Amino acid sequence: MAALERQPMADETAAVTVHDLTVAYRDTPVLWDVDLIIPPGTLTAIIGPNGAGKSTLLKAVLGLIPAAAGTVEIFGHSSPEQRRLIGYVPQRGSADWTFPTNALDVVTMGMYGQLGWIKRPGKREHERAMHALDQVGMADYAQRQISQLSGGQQQRVFLARALVQNAELYFMDEPFAGVDAQTELAIVQLLHTLRSEGKTVIVVHHDLESAPEYFDWLVLLNIRKIASGPFDEIFTQDNLARTYGGAMNLVRFGGQVRPEVGG
Repeated sequence: MAALERQPMADETAAVTVHDLTVAYRDTPVLWDVDLIIPPGTLTAIIGPNGAGKSTLLKAVLGLIPAAAGTVEIFGHSSPEQRRLIGYVPQRGSADWTFPTNALDVVTMGMYGQLGWIKRPGKREHERAMHALDQVGMADYAQRQISQLSGGQQQRVFLARALVQNAELYFMDEPFAGVDAQTELAIVQLLHTLRSEGKTVIVVHHDLESAPEYFDWLVLLNIRKIASGPFDEIFTQDNLARTYGGAMNLVRFGGQVRPEVGG
């Protein structure tokens, strides 16, 4: 069955356009011939099984890993300069949290792309960093060493580092993974604030129970794109079964609802 996707209106410039994207590791495809359009101003969830290529898709769109084939456009342009419009929150486990620095410095690093590596951040940059920390409820921890923060607090610092870039398009790789309820609520509130400001947010997500509440656009991925479009239209039992590879029941595991795939 052909993949499903609602096309943007003719006068609507897509936030992200992916055409025929293929990524391979050691000749093994991890993304295959992916076509994707994500309209601006949406909260988009990318959902699929482990090994489906969700994080790879984000990194390929960002240009962090090479593509074997295909093209990517950000707001209608493929120029690397479009990256200045993007904020990125990688998986928390990808950071070295033992590095001797505090939360304020980590957030300030998010502005280095705007400042360049020669100009040092000044009072204005530190004020912006403090405002971003305040947005995620971490202003009181600005001088705290990142190694002394909890997992949820570290994730909020990561979010603040992306926020301080004042991007138009945000990519977040599993921001809810392993966080406490307070941090999850803070992230959800932040997502809705960004959407109210007209920003586009694309999130790799796992919890099928919370996804309909948090997001309005959905991409189902399993190496190939299975379906994408408005959440209510795409989040169906049939599409989920096609994504996860068989008849499926939803089960609760580790505080999240995930599919249990049968034969």
